[in-house]
Amino acid sequence: MGVDISVIWFAIIVFATLMYIIMDGFDLGIGILFNFVRDPKERDVMINSVAPVWDGNETWLVLGGAGLFGAFPLAYAVVVDALTIPLTAMLIGLIFRGVAFEFRFKATPSHRQFWDYSFAGGSLLATFSQGIVVGAMINGFPVEGRRFAGSALDWLTPFNLFCGLGLVVAYALLGTTWLIMKSEGSLQQQMRQLTRRVLLALMVVIAVVSIWTPLGWGYVSERWFTLPNFFYFLPVPVLVLIFGLWIWRLTSNPDSHTRPFILTLGLVFLGFSGLGISLWPHIIPPDITIWDAAAPPASQLFMLVGTLLIIPVILVYTAWSYYVFRGKVSGTEGYH
Repeated sequence: MGVDISVIWFAIIVFATLMYIIMDGFDLGIGILFNFVRDPKERDVMINSVAPVWDGNETWLVLGGAGLFGAFPLAYAVVVDALTIPLTAMLIGLIFRGVAFEFRFKATPSHRQFWDYSFAGGSLLATFSQGIVVGAMINGFPVEGRRFAGSALDWLTPFNLFCGLGLVVAYALLGTTWLIMKSEGSLQQQMRQLTRRVLLALMVVIAVVSIWTPLGWGYVSERWFTLPNFFYFLPVPVLVLIFGLWIWRLTSNPDSHTRPFILTLGLVFLGFSGLGISLWPHIIPPDITIWDAAAPPASQLFMLVGTLLIIPVILVYTAWSYYVFRGKVSGTEGYH
């Protein structure tokens, strides 16, 4: 039995996407939280906590997009055509967020507020757009003759917009728990209190999506609620509930700094797993599988050699950067 290169490539793209969501999620979450914090010094702590690593986090977004383009060109063509507007909005948000990183510390006090708004607004726009993309992937895309057959506004549905809001909440929770781990004093205490409210909102979002998707899409209902699949996948919602209760308890423990963030990563992973369970093996729901959308095996194999060489390098320098900049952060040292 030979190795299925399409499955390997799908795993690589899924891994890159998950790494991006985890790593860029908390710094986008900090941007979303920026307007909840008024003290300039505390805002500096928020920025300094992610400044050494934020641009490296986006490496995974580039890797995932490039992998989709090379390994599954049909999927890339359909997704880009169908989601031109939200993908463009996401890039605009990421650009504003990135420019704000570079300029806010160098700006005069009168101009810094503009860059603070750019940082917060860019983070919110990028996150909301990514959530719309997630919702659109569940919705699926009409394809005729290997081309997207819908309109430029097919993504504008209540479910997709709700998914955009849901991802904003999820990234905000990553942001609050990251700051519990990286900050001290009043900022940390504020984040502990805010984590509880955001966690409740996220649990509501998860419950609504968990009800909405099987009711709205038959293939999701069939995947989750037929036997024996129901028992195979039951640990996912059970673990979501356990992790949520655990995070809630830890927010009242002043000695707990790292565990809320680690458990939030677990929640994100479980949500991502649920999405994967619902969609597999379709890369363009509801009909086109990864094998239907795959590039020729020779092309996939050619790309795979370089990708398997570069991924360990990315992992090593990412781990090293997080190790070097571990520990608590102050507002007087960091990105200038």
